[in-house]
Amino acid sequence: MLNTILGALLPMVVTFLLGFIAAWRHDLGPKDASILNRMVLLYAVPLTLFAGTVTTSRTALSQDIPLVIALCLAIIGLYGVVFLFHRIIFGLPTSVSALYALTASAPAVPFVGPAVLGDLFGGLSAIPIAIASLVINLTVVPITILLLTLDTAGRDPQATSLAAQGKEQLASPAAKLAETVKQPMVWAPILAFVVVLSGLHIPQLIVHSLSLLGNASGGVALFASGIVLASGKIKASLHVLLLVFLKNILQPALVLGGLRWVGYGEPTVSEAVLATAIPTMPIVIMFALQYRVAQEEAASAVFLSVIGSIVTMGIFIALTS
Repeated sequence: MLNTILGALLPMVVTFLLGFIAAWRHDLGPKDASILNRMVLLYAVPLTLFAGTVTTSRTALSQDIPLVIALCLAIIGLYGVVFLFHRIIFGLPTSVSALYALTASAPAVPFVGPAVLGDLFGGLSAIPIAIASLVINLTVVPITILLLTLDTAGRDPQATSLAAQGKEQLASPAAKLAETVKQPMVWAPILAFVVVLSGLHIPQLIVHSLSLLGNASGGVALFASGIVLASGKIKASLHVLLLVFLKNILQPALVLGGLRWVGYGEPTVSEAVLATAIPTMPIVIMFALQYRVAQEEAASAVFLSVIGSIVTMGIFIALTS
């Protein structure tokens, strides 16, 4: 059991720490992290999402409807609750609330799912990885990008008059929505999903050609996150710890309890629980950097989520095995 847990999670921790050490030794700095961030967002992640999704058959997706429903409720439901709580109760800006909601609800399945779930389920891991990646990248990621873009546009100091500001705000939602759809992280999984539903077959040679850079997305994202963290400091505040608790413990616990309560068994329970037990997405830090929102909190939450997942994922692996 211990070898399984360490084999699945230790590469994440080591890669994260290597980025931290590289920044600490001044081999790389925040500017380099921004370049790596741009490469991951524009190329590596979209490629891995496309390649991973088109290899999933339409039949396999249709046979796992309970898993689809469970992951949708766990990810989208928790995102909505956390966003509304921070926006209404705490009165935080829309951009900060959206980033916190993504931190608490989105496991890093598109980045490290093949490494973590692959070690646990082998070839059967393709289905939960594809479904979780689709749910995340067709819903909460585009919504977060849109909310971050709209909020930062609304706070643009270059608006010179109330009239100009009003026109910009009226035009902004449609323009920013179109801008969001143009993001490779948004349209790549949508295109792949359409290919799967249409029954088209993409030659394995093409998929394999796209996978080389795509496979680097998880490692590069975690490495860049380590660089960012080294340039700041870990803020183990109550708010950061709450986000880590929601992601690492509450989300998979609710999935486990809910599926057991309605009577589902294996492999649906273990696939859904362990997919949501994966720590939060390192892309949270990339969004924080790109939009200059809660950068220290995002880096600290990702770091503590990754480190803490060695214990929390071990517990959920034991509970579902």
